[in-house]
Parts: sequence; C-alpha cells; structure tokens
Amino acid sequence: MKWTLSQLQKYRNKDFMIDETIRVDEIKQDDPTIREVSPMHITGRGDIDSTKVTFHLTIEGHLILPCSRTLVDVKLPINVETTETFLLQGSVYETEEEAYQVKGDVIDVMPIIREILLLEVPMQVFCEDVKSEEAAPQSGKDWEVIHEEDQSKKIDPRLAGLAKFFDENKSSSES
Repeated sequence: MKWTLSQLQKYRNKDFMIDETIRVDEIKQDDPTIREVSPMHITGRGDIDSTKVTFHLTIEGHLILPCSRTLVDVKLPINVETTETFLLQGSVYETEEEAYQVKGDVIDVMPIIREILLLEVPMQVFCEDVKSEEAAPQSGKDWEVIHEEDQSKKIDPRLAGLAKFFDENKSSSES
C-alpha cells in the first residue's frame, strides 16, 4: 500500500477509495506469539489536499494466537478503524492526533498497519473449549488444575483436632 505523491495529487479534492486485501505475515517476526495471520482486508478513503493526506481506514481479518491456559490456537478477530495523517513538505499541522512526515516522494501505509495490528494483540487470550484434545494437559502425576469454584474446602489434618474442639464448644454453648 504505497503511493507516490504525484499519484495522490491526481485525487486532490476527489474521492480516493481504498479496497485492498494485503498479507502482513511480517508481524509474526515482530511478535512470536502470533501463530498465523489471515489476509487483511483494508477499506476506506483518502482525503488529499495541498498540505496533508489523511487516510480513514478499516482493517479486518484475524490472527491466530495461543490460548494462555491450554496453548490451543485461538482465532482473534480484528476489526479496527483508524485515521492516519501524513504531512507533506514539512508543513506544520496543529492537532491532537498523531501525524507522520512524508519521507521522500512515497507514502507507505504498511508500517502503520503492522503497528496497529501488533497493538491489537492482547496480553492473554483464552479459548472456549478447555477440554480440547490438543490442549495442554489439565492434570498429571500429583497435580491437577482446579478452579476456585470447584475447589472443595479441605481441612488441614494438623488442624482437624482444633476444628473438633470448636464444634464441641459450639454444641455445649447451645445447650
């Protein structure tokens, strides 16, 4: 997704529509937790004037990430809307939003799309099906994964006598 400034200037004050499907497999090298990247569908428009080029983009696709609990592949849908502004000829642009300086005669949106996709990767992803066959084991020799709500309250055998003492005290005080 590269355009020269002369290509874009042909669309000054006109609609510059974007509808492309791109591969962004390079982000797997940037984030090793990403197992697979689907082709990303980029739609939107570009607004071109004499001082800046603004792209209003929607990025759609999905990433395959490992489940934090079971290591099973989890499909993470991506649907991001973004507005990116490129300043032409070192012009000054006063606004709250981030703007990029155009280096040379070409505007390349790919590094920004890669950055946006990397920012969409959550810290943890959980799969719905914990019982999946390819999941990490949930038990082994002398251990098993227990959820808090499933865990029964076991009394420490060293304190069992103390529990009996309080039960006896409670029954004697009631009578």
